Amino acid sequence: MGATDQVRQTGVFSTVRRSVRMTAGQQRVWESHWPELGHTQEDLPPGVVDLADWFGREAPTVLEIGSGMGDATAQLAVAAPEVNHLAAEVYPAGLGQLMLWVEKYDLDNVRLLQGDALAFLRDHVTPGALAGVRIYFPDPWPKKRHHKRRLVTPPFVALVASRLQPGGTLHLATDWADYADRMLAACAAEPSLRNSYDGWAPRPAWRPVTKFESRAQAEGRDVRDLLFTKRTDW
Repeated sequence: MGATDQVRQTGVFSTVRRSVRMTAGQQRVWESHWPELGHTQEDLPPGVVDLADWFGREAPTVLEIGSGMGDATAQLAVAAPEVNHLAAEVYPAGLGQLMLWVEKYDLDNVRLLQGDALAFLRDHVTPGALAGVRIYFPDPWPKKRHHKRRLVTPPFVALVASRLQPGGTLHLATDWADYADRMLAACAAEPSLRNSYDGWAPRPAWRPVTKFESRAQAEGRDVRDLLFTKRTDW
């Protein structure tokens, strides 16, 4: 069974849809900017998405799965204007807030996807299309009976790896120790990836501190980063 078929059967979604009302400002930018910047996963036409057409340029594209309220995404986009930043999130208010940041900083290198990033990767991204995938503080599903809902599993990592170009990176961060261990095991088991470090990666100075990281620090939980690279000989 191939990686795509395995992921198709898991029933795991990249994020959980929430019903939260947008603010007036978020609603305004949704109405004015969404037609230009965003797509819903359900409304994408069948087949591969032309990322260069979506961004209006050819550039390395990094997918962030679960962009939350978008402040970290915006900071990363400001710091790396040469990179196309694709933010995937199901939370409309979060996407609306990200568009407020896009408007504030006049960013032209950010696009937004509302929906399940796993299905997007599986059905709409060609192998080798992405320069990187970032997953910062995914839902840990802390109760043991809910661990099966966690996003980062060996089949998911295999799917992500297949969509990375040679030399592309998978960057993960979490503050849940047992999930971090499972992430490390899942990534280490994928033969097309290599760990850029001996175990955990040092926290990169360029990764913005998110509200989840701040909360973890306040509650005494260690944050662990993982940085894996797609093998160039694969």
